[in-house]
Amino acid sequence: MSQTDLVRFRRMCGQFRWLAVFMVVSVGGLLALLHLVFPALVAMRDGVWPDGVLDGLLYRAPTVFYLFAVWSIGRALGQVAKGRLIQPALSGALRRVGLSLGLGGVISVFVVTNLSRLIGATQGGYLHFDVAGMTLGMIGGALFLLGRVMDQAGRVQAELDEMI
Repeated sequence: MSQTDLVRFRRMCGQFRWLAVFMVVSVGGLLALLHLVFPALVAMRDGVWPDGVLDGLLYRAPTVFYLFAVWSIGRALGQVAKGRLIQPALSGALRRVGLSLGLGGVISVFVVTNLSRLIGATQGGYLHFDVAGMTLGMIGGALFLLGRVMDQAGRVQAELDEMI
């Protein structure tokens, strides 16, 4: 990779970092306003929490994990933009992103459905066949494993470099 390609790549990584920050702040802020701030203002005005606040928070629980995954990707690419080597930055990011997506998927498929039944917000089965949640959970598990493989490869590379 030439020096100009490297500079361009790092600039694009920095731009992606800011895109990730914008996404997390804007989406997270809107969801916080919609599901926490506005209901709290209504509760202060009326003296009672509006119906459906707990349901809304419960259904948005996986979103917190998905936004953390985006934040982790942006953070890793920000480190690459500042000159950190790609392999160490991405191996940690892959583990964090994988864990976040995996937990978000599991919560989406199993926890949201069953807690919704417990609080009486919905009726039905014990498993919600949310294909998107299942897919994100599986991709998250694969990314977590790939992050571990990249860590191991980095350690092996360091050993080989010491031998030379």
